[in-house]
Amino acid sequence: MRSGKILAGRMLAATLLVMTLGNTAADPQFAPLEATVRAAMAKTGARGLAIAVVERGRPVFIRSYGARNAAGAPLDHDTIMYGASITKAVFAYTVMQLVDEGKIDLDRPLATYLAKPLPDYGNLDAYGNWGDLAGDDRWQRITARMVLTHSTGFANFSFLEPDGKLKFHFDPGTRYGYSGEGMMMLQFVIEQGLGLDLGAEMQRRVFDRFGMTNTSLIWRADFARNLADGWKVDGSVEPHDERSRVRAAGSMDTTIDDIAKFAAGFMRGEGVSAARWAEMIGPHLPITTRSQFPSLQPEAPTTERVVGLAAGLSVITFNGPQGPGFFKGGHNDSTANMWVCLKRSARCVIILSNDVRAEREFPTLVRAALGETGMPWGWEYGLPVK
Repeated sequence: MRSGKILAGRMLAATLLVMTLGNTAADPQFAPLEATVRAAMAKTGARGLAIAVVERGRPVFIRSYGARNAAGAPLDHDTIMYGASITKAVFAYTVMQLVDEGKIDLDRPLATYLAKPLPDYGNLDAYGNWGDLAGDDRWQRITARMVLTHSTGFANFSFLEPDGKLKFHFDPGTRYGYSGEGMMMLQFVIEQGLGLDLGAEMQRRVFDRFGMTNTSLIWRADFARNLADGWKVDGSVEPHDERSRVRAAGSMDTTIDDIAKFAAGFMRGEGVSAARWAEMIGPHLPITTRSQFPSLQPEAPTTERVVGLAAGLSVITFNGPQGPGFFKGGHNDSTANMWVCLKRSARCVIILSNDVRAEREFPTLVRAALGETGMPWGWEYGLPVK
């Protein structure tokens, strides 16, 4: 009972802190960061951006800038923004809780959790084209660890294939190749094999735990009151998508307040054992490509790889002048998000932008928030490796 009261007290304190930070003037300590944000928006033409800094498991700075829609309504700390692929890291945090509970083994083939062979389920619009895998038994080897390290051998999504069919491009577990399709396979196993509702599990295990009251994997009608549309590279407006399906690969809507709560709770290690937390942000599989995208590019010569870059479990780990770190990005035509953390100092920065043009200045913003991290921007965005 006492531990429950302590946890509840901590959650209340964290919530009140975030509310305070979101509604008061910026701390003078962060004035240089604010100036950098404004300069970055002016330089890129980005219309909206929100940023949070977390130090040792607590948000210390949360601010939003610009507009949430073409009418000029202000983007604020409670504005609903698209989480994009940061969803994958939140999903992985949920999976690690299932691992702690013995419901999933990271290295047990996912096929063994299902009542029948994966291809026999056919092509399911809500999940994936499993029927396409008939005749190639490599699906039997895929594990949760392979999914979370993006080493299933699948393309990002089968609809990106020239023929639209799901197929293997390399043996599972042998190399990194970013794949949302793999995430959907793990979601399928959790829901069809374990009989769990992933949306409900993530709501209970993550969103409710950290007081993320404005976060969901599917559209909520109350989101319409304060919703961010997006801006594309050409400056055109993209209406916010009202996502009606839970998708582990990237259906999360959130706010800068809420994602800061997640990042803070994550850095405190709440909800998972110390062993699972360390496993999630540790290096599992060296990354051997020049950049993250295109996802199925050839492996680069050793001299052209980023030294120390590796796949964690739905995050990417790296080494830099401040020691090891990890990050997870999120992107679509009108969204640019980034979460970067340093392990030794337990400091993080989270950026959500409803204007993809802001992405060009993310290296500058992260440097202003955390100092020089060694973050591999060249690999992440396909820039020349330095």
